[in-house]
Amino acid sequence: MIAEHTITDQYLRVRQHSETICRGLETEDYVVQPIVDVSPPKWHLGHTTWFWETFILVPYATNYRIFHEDFSYVFNSYYETVGKRVLRTDRGNLSRPTVAGIYAYRAYVDEHMTRFLEVADLSPELHALLELGLNHEQQHQELLISDIKYILGHNPLFPSIEMPINVAFTTLQPQSESFITVPEGIYRIGHKNDGAFCFDNELSNHNVYLNGTRLAGKLTTNAEYLAFIENGGYQTVRHWLSDGWAWVKSNQIQAPLYWHQIDGEWWNYTFDGLKPVDWNEPVCHISQYEADAYARWKGQRLPTEFEWEAAADQLNWGARWEWTNSAYLPYPGFATAEGAVGEYNGKFMSCQLVLRGASIATPAGHSRPTYRNFFQPDKRWQFTGIRLAAD
Repeated sequence: MIAEHTITDQYLRVRQHSETICRGLETEDYVVQPIVDVSPPKWHLGHTTWFWETFILVPYATNYRIFHEDFSYVFNSYYETVGKRVLRTDRGNLSRPTVAGIYAYRAYVDEHMTRFLEVADLSPELHALLELGLNHEQQHQELLISDIKYILGHNPLFPSIEMPINVAFTTLQPQSESFITVPEGIYRIGHKNDGAFCFDNELSNHNVYLNGTRLAGKLTTNAEYLAFIENGGYQTVRHWLSDGWAWVKSNQIQAPLYWHQIDGEWWNYTFDGLKPVDWNEPVCHISQYEADAYARWKGQRLPTEFEWEAAADQLNWGARWEWTNSAYLPYPGFATAEGAVGEYNGKFMSCQLVLRGASIATPAGHSRPTYRNFFQPDKRWQFTGIRLAAD
C-alpha cells in the first residue's frame, strides 16, 4: 500500500513521467492516429487526466468545478457507466482541444489533486482508488511509448526522439543459454493479496497442477528469429495456426514490425532512427501468431502463463512482454467490482491471450511476477518477444 505521507509525491512523480515521455514530440506528433490500436499522444495525456478528475475530484473534492464540460465525452475510453464517448477510431480527428489546452487541463487537475491530497482523510476505499489511478497512468505511459514509436516508425523520415526507456535489461543483464526446469507438481498462482497493489485480474491466489516442463533461460534473439525467416518461416503453412496463416497472407507479413530489408541488409526502426538490426538483442514487436509459429518451427512451444509464473524467480525477465499460449480468462473466485471501476479488466476476458513479464517501456515499479497483460494474438506494436518452452 502507498503510505499517506508520500501519496502526493508519488502522484506528482507519475504525472510528470507522462509528460517526460512526450518531451521530444513536435506539436504535429501529438495528433496522429495511424491505426485504431494507436491513440494520439495528446489523447493519452487527456484521458489519464480525465480519470483523476472523474473518479477522484468530482466525487470526493468539495466544490470542485470540472475543467470543461465536453472533456468527459472526448477522453472517456471505454467506461460505459460513465457516459457517451468519442469512438476510438475518431481520436485522431480531435484537432481540438489543442495540445496546449490539454496541458492546461493537466495543470488544472494536478493543482486541485495536490490540494485535495494535502487535506483528504483517505479511507481504505479511496486509498485503493488512488493506487488504481497511479497504476492506470503507468499503463498509459507504456502505451504512450509504444504508440509514439508506431507513429514515428511509420513516418517515412524515421525520425529519432529521446525516450526514457529502460535498456538495462538488454544491455546489462546476462541471460542463460540453458533451460529452466519446472518440476511436476502443484503451484500457487496469482497475487497473494497481501496489501501490495495488484489488478483484480491477478486474484485470487489458487492452486494449479503442472506437468514437468522446461522454459528457455533467455529470450529468442533477432539472430535466431532471422534463421526462421531465412528458412521460409513466413511461407511455410505447417508452422502456422489457421488464423495466423490467414493473418500472414492477408497482411503480407514477412518480418517483425519495424524491420526493413534495404539492399539485402536488415534494418529496424528504433528511437535513435533507422539502425541495422542488432542480432544479439531479443526479438521485439512480434505477434502471438509469429511467436507460436517460431516455436513450432523449433519443435517447441510457448509456455502457459502458469508455467511462466512458476518459473519466474529463475528467469531473467523484463526486456520484452512474453507471449504465452494461455487464454485471458478469470481466475477462480474472480469478482467484478461495482460501478465503472469494475469495467477495468473483466469485460475484456474474451478472444485475448496473456503476456507475462514486462518490457523496456514498462515504468519502474510497475511489474511483478503475477502481472497479467493481455492482447489479441495479432497485436505486435507493444514491446513483445518470445520465450520457448519444451516438454
